[in-house]
Amino acid sequence: MTLYDLVRDLPLVVEGYELDGLERAVSSEFTRRTTVIRVRGAGEEGVGEDVTYNGELHAAAQSAGPIHPLGGTHTLASFSELVDSLDLFPGAKPWPAERFYRRWGYESAALDLALRQAGRSLAEALGRTPRPVRFVVSLRLGEIPSAAPVEHLLERYPGTRFKLDPTSAWTGELVEQLAALGVVDVVDLKGAYKGTVVDQAPDPTLYRLVAEAFPEAWIEDPALTPETDAVLERYRDRVTWDAPIHALADVEALPFPPRTLNVKPSRLGSVRNLLELYEVCAERGIGFYGGGQFELGPGRGQIQYLASLFHPDASNDVAPSGYNDPVPADGLPQSPLAPAASPIGFRWDFR
Repeated sequence: MTLYDLVRDLPLVVEGYELDGLERAVSSEFTRRTTVIRVRGAGEEGVGEDVTYNGELHAAAQSAGPIHPLGGTHTLASFSELVDSLDLFPGAKPWPAERFYRRWGYESAALDLALRQAGRSLAEALGRTPRPVRFVVSLRLGEIPSAAPVEHLLERYPGTRFKLDPTSAWTGELVEQLAALGVVDVVDLKGAYKGTVVDQAPDPTLYRLVAEAFPEAWIEDPALTPETDAVLERYRDRVTWDAPIHALADVEALPFPPRTLNVKPSRLGSVRNLLELYEVCAERGIGFYGGGQFELGPGRGQIQYLASLFHPDASNDVAPSGYNDPVPADGLPQSPLAPAASPIGFRWDFR
């Protein structure tokens, strides 16, 4: 029996759903928007979060309201098939990845609802025990990069570990300062992104600089060209992937087998894709660390929950959302997060 078999036949009664908007100002230039999907039935409510980055797509969906024919008696598997058959972006042309993000919002809400209607928790259904979750804080260091954001956070939250996004503006002096702090778990080269504000072109000099300076860090999403591949060939055991991974087939298409992967449930789109990836990769000896998508609501807790079940001791990019604020507040939970799974459903109290 596969992991997905443990939940696929959960009965699911859907009587309706609602969409609630969330937003948080990140800077004067950017406000993060997401949509909480609330699916209701049999006196229960399941929640999920659509983490699409285009704010206009959220506004259009929220304005249109509950237009999709989700009602009826389903299993989790048949509901997934129904959602897969729907155009979740009517009249719009989202980026391909955004279709996965929105689908995950509906599927995670359905999973939560099905479990709540069954009176079971996700941990119970999968036969796993939630464990404390180790997390890292993800940072970009600005157009004129400086170690100050890392140093300031360490002053307030000693022991914090980091996932950093190197850019071609990084200098050897900056890298020395960061390396001396000894707190970098992952360097995300953003080489798989195209047409976004975080694109980082392949840069052999940058790749060599960070690979040598952070010998224990995972090297995420390099853009492999003949020049960059030559630089990273000796570090392949530390190369990991995130943005290209939407299904097990994408892992099999990688240029060489990875030791570990950044798994983001919203990138996988469906519960089936996620559980298949966890199971088959574990059988092949491929590890995981969790990744977030700047969730503002229940989606953050859900990725923490999954990390607690499948990779609690890894460098999980699932920090409580307060760490995403321009100036994080005092009193935020520190790593590791104590288990906070709800007694029923697919919910985790920390955000």
